[in-house]
Amino acid sequence: DAGPVSRCRVDFDTSIGDETYTTLKSSTEFMQKFVTALCYEMIPGAQDMRQDEMMALAQARAELRTMMQEEGGGEMMEEGEDQAGEETEKANDVNVNPRIVELQNIIENGGRMPTTDTEPKPLWTGPKARVYFPDTGSAALTQCGWNPAAPNPEDALVPPCVEFSSCSSVQDQDISNDVLVFFFCPRASEAEFVEQALLKNEEALADRLKLTVFVNPLLVDMGVASFGMAGRMLTEHFIDPLIPTYYLRTLSWEALTRLHPRQFTVWLEDANGEEG
Repeated sequence: DAGPVSRCRVDFDTSIGDETYTTLKSSTEFMQKFVTALCYEMIPGAQDMRQDEMMALAQARAELRTMMQEEGGGEMMEEGEDQAGEETEKANDVNVNPRIVELQNIIENGGRMPTTDTEPKPLWTGPKARVYFPDTGSAALTQCGWNPAAPNPEDALVPPCVEFSSCSSVQDQDISNDVLVFFFCPRASEAEFVEQALLKNEEALADRLKLTVFVNPLLVDMGVASFGMAGRMLTEHFIDPLIPTYYLRTLSWEALTRLHPRQFTVWLEDANGEEG
């Protein structure tokens, strides 16, 4: 029994046995890139929006460079991290072409059209991805770091369709637009919440929920003496049926990998090999 096709698990551990950092901390960078890639792949419009912003930014820079040269503003800087500031400074010295000001604002907003609304509209109103963290603190900290609602998309590490929740707070968010759900490093203490949230999401969203992904789940603590029947039932009916779509674990001398539907492979370190 492979379980529901809308559920899967991903295990990613490159700590090489080093327990200095928690699993959540050591896999956060992977999670950020994984969430971004899956959003672009499965959420309609997310990748198109980012591509349109990148195209608008490139076109605005090219047009502004041309206009500045025609206005006698000199050569524009080549691509670089200080380019936007230099273009802004030169644009401000020109009196005063409204189109130059508009292009300057587009560049400052990373390719997004500036808005003059007193109450800015949400960046994203379409289908959403939701990431559940073990606790409220890690969810809030990651939301600040990943910054999906950044005015400039170049300051955001994930698309604006991503929202954050935790397994330890009151669930009052609107999940009606969720099509992707991630449970990131859920622990045994959150097992009951995770199971209830999963069943609630699947019942409420039905076919709109495309995929639920468990990343580095540790929902059963084998070290607890009272593991007993409840733990065995959770393992048999909830954890074991999850499809292990990707697995990577590194040790000091090897790496164990699996990419579904292939079997596990072991990569051994060889100092004399061409690639090590």
